[in-house]
Amino acid sequence: MHHDPELQRQAEATVKENRFLAMLRRWRWFSAFVLLPSLFGILYFGFIAADIYVSESRFVIKGPDQKQSGGGAIGAILQGGGFGGGQDQASEIIGFIQSRDALSGLTENIDVRGAFASQEADFFSRFPLIHQTGSFEDLFTYYGSMVSALPDPQTGLTQLSVKAFTPEEAQSINLGLLRLSEELVNRLNQRVNSQAIDEAEARVAEAQVRVRDARIRLGAYRNTAEILDPQQQGLGVLAVSDGLITQEAALRAQLTQIRRIAGDHPSIPALEERIAAVSQQIASQTARAVGTPDGLASRLTEYENLIVEQEFATQLLTVANAALEQARVEAERQQYYIERVVEPNLPDAAILPARLKNILAVIFASLCLYLVGWMLAVGIREHAPEE
Repeated sequence: MHHDPELQRQAEATVKENRFLAMLRRWRWFSAFVLLPSLFGILYFGFIAADIYVSESRFVIKGPDQKQSGGGAIGAILQGGGFGGGQDQASEIIGFIQSRDALSGLTENIDVRGAFASQEADFFSRFPLIHQTGSFEDLFTYYGSMVSALPDPQTGLTQLSVKAFTPEEAQSINLGLLRLSEELVNRLNQRVNSQAIDEAEARVAEAQVRVRDARIRLGAYRNTAEILDPQQQGLGVLAVSDGLITQEAALRAQLTQIRRIAGDHPSIPALEERIAAVSQQIASQTARAVGTPDGLASRLTEYENLIVEQEFATQLLTVANAALEQARVEAERQQYYIERVVEPNLPDAAILPARLKNILAVIFASLCLYLVGWMLAVGIREHAPEE
């Protein structure tokens, strides 16, 4: 039987085509979920993805003498007035770097938008991204993906990393952020110092008012009571009274002796009159000191209260003036400052994207997705009701 070669070739081509279509139908899901994503990953990360340069710097926030300043007026305000110590300060700077204020300040001197929209970037990584409109909020979101600041608990340093599409732009943005952070620390220092001086001046003013009021009340009391110093005047009265008592004792002794020698001596009535007068003077002097509502003893309590208030107010004024002077001395020196441990480097090679790592990650993720789908499909078929 004779076979036409052309028909045989067509039949073989049809068989091969059918086999190829059958193979495609059999592996269509594997191709869709594994091969195509893997090929796209290889194409993008291997040939399209732009080089990304990373500039890093490390800094720490220090105070000149935290132990000494911690016990004074400045130290108390620093600890309780919005500018803490140690890790708290680093957290404040990190929060600032990641804020919109940092981005706004950065754009005043650096073309951040132009750096992220560089022609060196590829279509998929250039700002604005495909789903973005180019607004400031989109820029801030993109900025958050390109800038990171992380603390190192072991060393106490803060690591600032900036990614860009050219080495110069990465270093420039890193330097700009460091300058803004230093300006922030300076503003915080100035605010804290100003607050400390204002509070110290307020305490001095209050103490001055208290001293003035105490002196006015003491002067008014002296004028009203018509005494200068009840304690000193009381001592004077008691001294006079003691002298009169001694004089009375001498007169009584003289009277007793005269009566014993001559009971009808003519000087006896005169001595008795003198003794009575001295006794009356003694009673009068004693009444001036004690025993009456207007006596010096009754006035002494109020007078001493006024003196104590004046002395306390004066001491308080002295302490307030010392605190004010200390606040001014502390304000003259910088309390906290950023020390750059590692300056922003100018990268000489792109370390991102990690091309091989990303390609393998795409292949692995695609395989995982395919296996999960395959297991779900097998499970559904096994539990499907048979017709």
